Amino acid sequence: MNRIIYDPSEIEKHLFRIRSENEFDQLALSVFFYQIHNNPVYGRYCQLLRINPHKVKTVRDIPFLPIEFFKHHRIMTEGDQWEKVFFSSGTTGMHRSRHYIKRLDLYRKSFLETFKRFYGPVDDYCILALLPGYLEQEGSSLVFMVNEFIEQSGYPDSGFYLDDYDLLANKLRRLDRQNQRIILFGVSHALVELAEKFTFQLKNTIIMETGGMKGRREEITREELHQILMRSFGVDRIHSEYGMAELLSQAYAKKYGYFYTPPWMKALIRDFYDPFSYLETGRSGGINVIDLANLYSCSFIETEDVGRLNEDGSFEVLGRFDYTDIRGCNLMVME
Repeated sequence: MNRIIYDPSEIEKHLFRIRSENEFDQLALSVFFYQIHNNPVYGRYCQLLRINPHKVKTVRDIPFLPIEFFKHHRIMTEGDQWEKVFFSSGTTGMHRSRHYIKRLDLYRKSFLETFKRFYGPVDDYCILALLPGYLEQEGSSLVFMVNEFIEQSGYPDSGFYLDDYDLLANKLRRLDRQNQRIILFGVSHALVELAEKFTFQLKNTIIMETGGMKGRREEITREELHQILMRSFGVDRIHSEYGMAELLSQAYAKKYGYFYTPPWMKALIRDFYDPFSYLETGRSGGINVIDLANLYSCSFIETEDVGRLNEDGSFEVLGRFDYTDIRGCNLMVME
């Protein structure tokens, strides 16, 4: 594919068939032209930035929408129909982001295809989930994804364990001894609590941390977190999932917190002081995410995460900005 596609149904045909960097770049430009003309908020934002679409020739010319906009605007292509609204996690009273999903089938295909690329078929695993905070809140995209994994796994022991650590610990030990392949998805603070109560020697289990401490505990580095979890669970590595309510794709890290993306997703690192300047490997800056599966929302998101790129194409998440309402977020506050 070496041409710009303007029909979203045609874009979809290429979305999960990307085989090269050039194909990704061409499809990203196609998605940009579709969204700038059909997503009113993104189009207006680009207009206020004085972006001339005809001068956008490469991926690095594309403007990224600050993620804060999802708290104040409906970010979707034209039309008032959607199947689902996902909300970002947050404490009571916090203004949470809202992601209006026109096509749940795209989300399902994205996360199932991504999982398969990294871990193989879902039904090879018993899926256990320890996601307090997410389960109790309305519209968690993480809960939706993991619930789909649980259903597709087909194992009767698969399921959510809200705060029943004893039951979960006994099940982990029993299944692992039976040589059952297991993935335990857990929000970081809950995994630490489980690690403080029990010790294991797991040989057939993947521990998948996600979601951070969410104000439940003092934040620590990912390396410190992984050291705690490895000691308690008796494993030699901890896996990580990188996703958010505003995206429809995920990145996975199998060790060291080095995240890899599926072919339709990419992370760029922007300069802290010049958001239109991008950094090469080894330097830290703000993470911009391109998620082409987010076709009917916005595929170009300026996150509030800090990270860096590695020589092998992976990226690391080093933390978050300690301020909000950064550049660009006030451009449309009164729109």
